Amino acid sequence: MKTSVLLFPSILLFNFFAHSQENKKLDSLLAIYDSQPDGVEKIETLNELYYETFHLKRPEDVLPYVKEQLSLSRKLDYKKGEGDALFNYGNYYRRIFSIDSARYYFEAANDIWKVVQDNQGRFNTLNGLAKIEQLTGNFDKAIALYDEVMKIALDMKNGLRIAETNREIATIYMDQGSYKLGLKYMLDGLRSLDSLAEPDPNKRADLLVGVGRIESLRENFQAALKPLNQGLEIFSAQKNHLWECITHTEIGYAHLGLKNYDESIRNFNESLKISISSGRKGFESICYYNLGLAHRKKGNLEKAQDFLYKSIKLGKTTANNNVGTYNELGNLFLDKGQLSDAQENYTIAIQIADSIGSLAELKDGYMGRSLAYEKANLYSKALEDKKKYQELNDSIFSISKAQQIEELRAIYETEKKEQQIALQEKEITVLEQKAEISTLQKILLGGLLVLSLIGFYGIRQKLKRNRLEKEKVDAELAFKKKELTTHALHLAKKNEVLENVKLKAKALREKEGASGYKELIKTINFDQQDDKNWESFTQYFEQVHKDFAINVKKRYPDVTKNELRFMALMKMNMSSKEIATILNISTDGIKKARQRLRKKMNLNPQDSLENTVLSI
Repeated sequence: MKTSVLLFPSILLFNFFAHSQENKKLDSLLAIYDSQPDGVEKIETLNELYYETFHLKRPEDVLPYVKEQLSLSRKLDYKKGEGDALFNYGNYYRRIFSIDSARYYFEAANDIWKVVQDNQGRFNTLNGLAKIEQLTGNFDKAIALYDEVMKIALDMKNGLRIAETNREIATIYMDQGSYKLGLKYMLDGLRSLDSLAEPDPNKRADLLVGVGRIESLRENFQAALKPLNQGLEIFSAQKNHLWECITHTEIGYAHLGLKNYDESIRNFNESLKISISSGRKGFESICYYNLGLAHRKKGNLEKAQDFLYKSIKLGKTTANNNVGTYNELGNLFLDKGQLSDAQENYTIAIQIADSIGSLAELKDGYMGRSLAYEKANLYSKALEDKKKYQELNDSIFSISKAQQIEELRAIYETEKKEQQIALQEKEITVLEQKAEISTLQKILLGGLLVLSLIGFYGIRQKLKRNRLEKEKVDAELAFKKKELTTHALHLAKKNEVLENVKLKAKALREKEGASGYKELIKTINFDQQDDKNWESFTQYFEQVHKDFAINVKKRYPDVTKNELRFMALMKMNMSSKEIATILNISTDGIKKARQRLRKKMNLNPQDSLENTVLSI
């Protein structure tokens, strides 16, 4: 209690002090603006007034400043001022979610930056455009824009901008469920910060918390705690209370996953204190939900109920839809044996989840209510809800499977892109080296001493060129490997789509007895075994793994064409799950195929099939 009482006024005092300091800065800028004649300095002051007002007041309060900034810049033909004003308009419209207007002004600003060759302006503007695409769910377009942003940041050799861009790309992949790629870009962002002459603690803490959050989403809860605690330590030292609140919540979730309920509750309570002291009602409602969840899992059912009711009451005054809280109340009443209350809360959760299209919460609602019906001996209702749960679960599983394949595709495309850049760099280096040798030869031509020097330098440069040529060949080989893997993934995607069509066709037959069902299945089965796709795959494979098929046939003449395909995919270090999807066989089919291969290859029980194939 003592800690709570001390923390509350200190945070209020900090917020009051910071707010009064910001108001003083705004007043000072207004005084400067009033005293300035029309000119470049006044345009720059208007730009500063825009930013101060943007953070302190209502969005529309910035409009007089940005309007005058644009007008005066055009009057004086000051292109930088015009670009800043157009960007500020785009930022304003993005903030009020007027997407088309925001896009128009950002694109107009980008045209200005191209003319005046202002990299910083282009960086900010393309960032704004990327965020719009991210906000509207156009993730591929957002990634393409961030690729442009990254090129600019690299040209500027600006470690902070590179780190920021990595973080934005990581967030997109995280939102898409591509956690491996999200983690890669978060870690790349942290490495970029190491190049800064002056450290940026808040940015480092932000990226550390991002790493922790992704590890939690991957259910690597223990691995999540170290970066999360490091981030919390920095935010606490910087007195960044908003991010302290968020980080305590993330740490609470990690401990919840590890079943460290006391630590989880302690962190959720810390988050609650900060939420209350800063007047953030939405955060406060979420904290009550988290505490309710943790106390229920610990077995403190009365405390849990109290927190969940607080969350619902407060959530009604904020933008929270409370769907998760109603599902959690259903779980609570199920644990308490209050079956009618459980059914009522699950029903409310189902209605809200259905209205907002939240499949995960809808699935949980149906599953919970089916258990409540079953315990109440309402078996027909329980069965009906169980069927709906199963349908949703299958749908979510299909989405998850598609996401996994998409993540693999994105990983390989990213690696291929990086390899392409490396290949280009090697080619440039080789060309530069050839030019250097040519120039050296011209300079040194002239006498016997010079000729001897040419011999010395020629040998040395030849060795260097040979090394660079080898690196180029290695880069080309690595690039071909990425092409090969991408082609394998296309096969996997095609088979997955055809398999889904087959399942839908079967469902159609069961419901309507549709004619032509057998013919459709026959066509799909034929497409799934289509050899043309494998011919293309084999061509790529032979470029990377020369004479693999010939060597296999020499050593193991009894191996069939399908078994050779299986071995080729093993040679690419693909998992059994990936091979099953590409070959369109079940997990049991994979096991049988492995057994048949081991027998034909005369392997002992202690011999590794994978190592044997890799050695061919």
